[in-house]
Amino acid sequence: MTTALSTDMWLVLGLMVFTMAMFVWERVRQDVTALLVLVCLGLFGLVPVEQLFDGFAGNAVISVIATMILGAGLDRTGLLNRVAVWLLRKSKGYEERLVLLTSSVAGLVSSVMQNPSVTALFLPVAARLSARTGVSLGRLLLPIAVCVVMGGALTMVGSSPLILLNDLLVAANRNLPSGVASLAPLPIFAPLPIGLGLLVLTLAFFRLFGARLLGQGEDKGVAPGRTESYFARAYGIEGDVYELTVTSDSPLVGMSVLEAESMRGAPLLLALKSGNEARLAPPADEMIWVGSVLGVMGPRELVADFAQNQLLRMQARLRNFADLFNPSRAGISEAVIPPNSQLIGQTLEQLHLRKRLGISVLAINRGNEIYREDIRRTPLRAGDLLVFHSFWRDLGSAASSRDFVVVTDYPKDEQRPHKLWHALFCFALALALALSSEVAVPVALMTGVVGMLLLGVINMDEAYASVNWKTVFIMASLIPLGWAVDSSGVANFVASQTLEHFGALPHWALLGVLGLITTGLAMVISNVGATVIMVPMAINIAISTGAAPIQFAVVVALSASNNFLTGSNPVLSMVAGPAGYRLVDLLKVGLPLSALYVGWVLAVSFLLF
Repeated sequence: MTTALSTDMWLVLGLMVFTMAMFVWERVRQDVTALLVLVCLGLFGLVPVEQLFDGFAGNAVISVIATMILGAGLDRTGLLNRVAVWLLRKSKGYEERLVLLTSSVAGLVSSVMQNPSVTALFLPVAARLSARTGVSLGRLLLPIAVCVVMGGALTMVGSSPLILLNDLLVAANRNLPSGVASLAPLPIFAPLPIGLGLLVLTLAFFRLFGARLLGQGEDKGVAPGRTESYFARAYGIEGDVYELTVTSDSPLVGMSVLEAESMRGAPLLLALKSGNEARLAPPADEMIWVGSVLGVMGPRELVADFAQNQLLRMQARLRNFADLFNPSRAGISEAVIPPNSQLIGQTLEQLHLRKRLGISVLAINRGNEIYREDIRRTPLRAGDLLVFHSFWRDLGSAASSRDFVVVTDYPKDEQRPHKLWHALFCFALALALALSSEVAVPVALMTGVVGMLLLGVINMDEAYASVNWKTVFIMASLIPLGWAVDSSGVANFVASQTLEHFGALPHWALLGVLGLITTGLAMVISNVGATVIMVPMAINIAISTGAAPIQFAVVVALSASNNFLTGSNPVLSMVAGPAGYRLVDLLKVGLPLSALYVGWVLAVSFLLF
């Protein structure tokens, strides 16, 4: 077996194993690992230098960038706020109707936008719906998240694996055996029957079994008017806001904010006035002097004891901070850390959120644990739910970085509602051009982007900020690895070994085995990595068995998104914290959904391809 492997094949296999190990280890960022693999491919001569960086200009990467910008443009017009109002009106407060309509709309939107982006847009929509109707987020978010994933199979631009697929098909033509017909890129709605069926099956599944599998759930909807009661119940953050004036005899004189709030029995320190300047979320190194006024939150007894022990004058009436603590201007909110956030791995002490963004972090919700003490030194993880206190204006500005997704429905202005029809026109134009056979999909999508820029729906800085460059670098850097897997002979070698063990199986069973392998691999190295590695192998296996290469490639690409079981799915990780889902909740729902997914994809693929 080993004698059949050339030096280049060994090197490619080594890079594949290295990529999987580093993605699992997570001590090095995934985009850094992908870039390292790209450089190694060039250094070892596994991919020609003139092709090495073609992934950055590939159709797949350009399409991903365009869909991100188009989604940001629609969001800038306040479209989803209108969608929330429409959903409320149409559902009339009935839970089943609300879940059905919201999940359907999310699934349809995900057909033309990246799944994590759709989830980020629908989290505040779900929070508003939950707050207005009393339906818990636990009953809303999982159906929405699953439909977002399913909806990604409606078009060839709905998910990263399908966007990558056409580039991989074109690249595979370079190494096809003589006599085998070239593989043509698939049209934008090629997987529509598969995606539509998946979406309908999912809605039916939650309609029949959702109430039992998701339980009754707690009402976790968050709205500014319900902030105090909600956070008291969920996090133990209770009490009222008081003002404490620092006297000349107080031991707090000369202390920093960090030192004061770290004292035993200290309430939450939310504001500080020194001289004539009052500010929310004072920086940790801000000093406290005689005459400074502290805005604190906590039970009256706790605050009174702290004031007495530290020789502070306490008053319940807000004379200095009335404007700062006005609910229309500031309050407590929740935000989830998405898998591509720059905050992952860093501590609050390193991030200086109060100094840079004007945001105080009050607690961290991780799984079933809530951290209130010493949170400044706790490294953040994907899926963490952070409890903030800030001005709504500062929160909205900070959220534009997309390093966290605000779940709370907080007061904010629609930025450019007058540009709604301009945005919809550009979006419709992009889709119409993509449907035509005259214009390539990335060109069509970029036409919509340019239209939004020219019509003022979004400006260039906002367009740059809307692109998730981590996703772009991972995809662009791993595409050449897929080329190397094919051109080096690794794909053909693995195909022959697979046929040696499973060659006696009928085509549908062999296809099912490949789909399951891809699903397992995607849970380890992401759906992009699994697609890049498995599609060339699937094409070689199909050619060797006389099956349809397109069918095998499509099933493998779709199988890379079949992950409803773990938090490694970026969509599930974003909703797990806000809704309080546990691993057992994901397993109860995910196992039957994964079985439905596999069965439907296999069955329909034989009819389509």
